[in-house]
Amino acid sequence: MTENVLITGGAGYVGSHTCKAVAALGYLPICLDNLIYGHMSAVQWGPFVRGDISDPSILDHIFFSYRPIAVIHFAAFAYVGESVEHPARYYRNNVAGSITLLEAMRRHGCRNIILSSSCATYGIPSQVPIPEDHPQNPINPYGRSKLMMEQIIRDYGSAYGIRYAVLRYFNAAGADPQGHIGEDHDPETHLIPILLQTALGRRHHMEVYGTDYETPDGTAIRDYVHVTDLAGAHVLALKYLTQSGQDLYINLGTGRGNSVMEVIRAVRQVTGKPVAYRNAGRRSGDPPALVAKTGLAHTLLGWKPAFTDIQETISTAWNWHQSQSKKNRTS
Repeated sequence: MTENVLITGGAGYVGSHTCKAVAALGYLPICLDNLIYGHMSAVQWGPFVRGDISDPSILDHIFFSYRPIAVIHFAAFAYVGESVEHPARYYRNNVAGSITLLEAMRRHGCRNIILSSSCATYGIPSQVPIPEDHPQNPINPYGRSKLMMEQIIRDYGSAYGIRYAVLRYFNAAGADPQGHIGEDHDPETHLIPILLQTALGRRHHMEVYGTDYETPDGTAIRDYVHVTDLAGAHVLALKYLTQSGQDLYINLGTGRGNSVMEVIRAVRQVTGKPVAYRNAGRRSGDPPALVAKTGLAHTLLGWKPAFTDIQETISTAWNWHQSQSKKNRTS
């Protein structure tokens, strides 16, 4: 008998890739998404319920109808700048919404949850690569909301027997290698898709925020982890939770960093096109480097990223962006 897994935010970027990975292993992903940022076209591997995690009646319907063995929780707002301007929106959705979800799990006896968390919970790191036991001092409401979600889930575990896996992503990147889905945010704030939009002529240039960091070329360094690798980690975490019953906190990254200028050069090499950029000042709170220490994910889950070369990751994204551009021209 097929086991069901509820995936909140399953029409979003990482959520949709995880739906595909979950389905490939024989589970049925039940996608819950309000489509504020998600896309109906990304729902391809299981039933879809349009709704919000803050709506107890919709959650009761899902848990009663599908009896999921676990929840993979992606449904959160994730724009750092917006979180600074509208913190109430982030605490209402990310924090209060998560509590509503956890309460529905309690009502229906669902004991397993995998949380999409973030390296933003660490704030400005005191050491790089960043280990899981690094102090968590987030510097914006988005990061604080993710840390609150972690803490709430931990308390639900202690008090109510909820088992949890907290997965702290670094910079999600790339697209499904088979071209089914990719990265499509509105507004787009991530470096690689912005560069690819520039290569396609949809932007005049991209802006480099800071060229005077204490890094080899002066630009910020980030750990770009392929979205398919992220999705695979969620499946491994699901198996770990349901089989071992042990909780875990792990980083998900490649353990390698690439500077903004390295990514620009890689995009030029992959696309064969000029990519214009303009130097801009630093953004407040941007650390010079964010790179994951990843040994724990390998030790506990046997997870190792398949995509470790930035050009490979960019190539998958480029193929998807080109295919979307062709569709838009012919539609």
